[in-house]
Amino acid sequence: MTPLLLLPGMMCDARLFGPQINALSGRYPIMTAPLGTHDTIEKIASDVLEYAPETFALAGLSMGGIVAMEMVRQARDRVVGLALIDTNPLADAEAMKDRRALQIATTLAGDMRRVMRDEMKPNYLADRPNQGAILDLCMAMATDLGPEVFVRQSKALRDRRDQTETLRGYNGRTLILCGREDSLCPVKRHRLMQKLIPGSTLQIVENAGHFPTLEQPQLTTAALARWLESL
Repeated sequence: MTPLLLLPGMMCDARLFGPQINALSGRYPIMTAPLGTHDTIEKIASDVLEYAPETFALAGLSMGGIVAMEMVRQARDRVVGLALIDTNPLADAEAMKDRRALQIATTLAGDMRRVMRDEMKPNYLADRPNQGAILDLCMAMATDLGPEVFVRQSKALRDRRDQTETLRGYNGRTLILCGREDSLCPVKRHRLMQKLIPGSTLQIVENAGHFPTLEQPQLTTAALARWLESL
């Protein structure tokens, strides 16, 4: 039985995968890992690998996907299957680096909640009846993690490497999944990843934005279950 390691997005924790953990934990050993321990993607990935099983299936959403790609770069043979969800294999664009600088400054000034409320999460979700509840959960996760984690994660994302060559060299069973309405990591990024990884499967989830695990939990869980069954 293949263990499943789930990596959440920026300023999120295991609650981001709550529906999937509830549905799949009866069939698979499931682990999650915090991503706020260091301010580089390389060190975060190394930390996670230290505590991960010898071999495992790896699924990451957004920042979790970026860390997952770095884990593949560092220890490809340990990752028997890879699921990349609403993420980006490219290095940070200059415009985004400038935006992060402002967000870090605002957070250090004591107003992380404004950054989360006004600049980030509301722009990431599809316009659905459950949007308010998901935003409340995202704010709760961010508040629990706190400003120090926000700053470390922002720096790690700002300075991350391009992982296109990493993906070209990975041959494990791969699911690439994204919400159709994700404006942060758009569909075109996922089509790129599909082209980079031989034999990968692309699934686009309708009526979902950046967090399909919460916006369309049943469809997302079904896709992950099919991927796990194929390993």
